[in-house]
Amino acid sequence: MILPIVAYGDPVLRKKAKAIEKGSLDVKKLSDDMFETMYAASGVGLAAPQIGQSVRLFVVDGQPFTEGEKEEDIDPTLVGFKKVFVNAEIIDEDGDEWAFEEGCLSIPGIRNDVYRPEKVTIKYVDEDWNEHEETYEGTAARIIQHEYDHIEGKLFTDYMSPLKRQLLKKRLAEITKGNVDVEYKMRFPK
Repeated sequence: MILPIVAYGDPVLRKKAKAIEKGSLDVKKLSDDMFETMYAASGVGLAAPQIGQSVRLFVVDGQPFTEGEKEEDIDPTLVGFKKVFVNAEIIDEDGDEWAFEEGCLSIPGIRNDVYRPEKVTIKYVDEDWNEHEETYEGTAARIIQHEYDHIEGKLFTDYMSPLKRQLLKKRLAEITKGNVDVEYKMRFPK
């Protein structure tokens, strides 16, 4: 089921999400709905707070970043990179910080360079409650870091300079009011 994506300004995007207790909700159904929602919005990641649920779950699929690319230009970290992260905890970020222009389905039409470390080690359980501890690098690490921020109540706009945020204040207010043209369902703050 395709769910509406929560827009910038909704308090759920600023809350630290709660851990999911095994059996407390249907993680497989929720993650399937999130993948369907993410694909309908042409995203590569989606966190539960973005669909109005303040729980520690996010889904990722880096495949869209490889489409239309020459084989030698494809980031190998994105090949087969489709995962569900439940109760994730970043245990280490390492390497040089590098810039990449990020956007967010909850903040349509706004993009900005964000500097993040090139490697991330994360502990999580998957949709079958199997435990994992894995290290990712490159674009895969970046997607994880961006989605992880969502379950921590942080947005990519938080990385912008105060001046840049000030310049975007009016556009962000318009998104909050619902004055935005997108090709996917959104839910706006009341």
